[in-house]
Amino acid sequence: MKKLMILGTLLLSFSFAKTQTIQSSNYGTTGYIKPDGTIQNKSYSTVGYIKPNGTIQNSSYTTIGYIKPDGTIQNSSYSTVGYVKKDGTVQNSSYSTIGYIKDDGTVQNSSYSTIGYAKGVKKEWAAVTFFFFRFN
Repeated sequence: MKKLMILGTLLLSFSFAKTQTIQSSNYGTTGYIKPDGTIQNKSYSTVGYIKPNGTIQNSSYTTIGYIKPDGTIQNSSYSTVGYVKKDGTVQNSSYSTIGYIKDDGTVQNSSYSTIGYAKGVKKEWAAVTFFFFRFN
């Protein structure tokens, strides 16, 4: 029984170890993104999903958008709402720069002011959570 409890604790620890924290500019935790694309708020309640195929869903599994392989972000009607460039530049649908996702996970607005942190999170996923869709 003791071995089973230790094994369970280790498995639980490993599942949380891969979860990436989303933080505000003052390092307060605002949420989490799990490796499988599950988006959670700071209370660990699931608020959305980013599926492996790029489909973005809310907590009720309703599709609210898409991430295309080229970094294009679309809403549920397939209208482009923005772009995430390979260098981390985030643009709206009119190609105006609205922010930046740095390699170290720092998220900045268009004026280069830090608005949050998403260390270890894919740039497209960070852009979706900070700029394009609101997950409550």
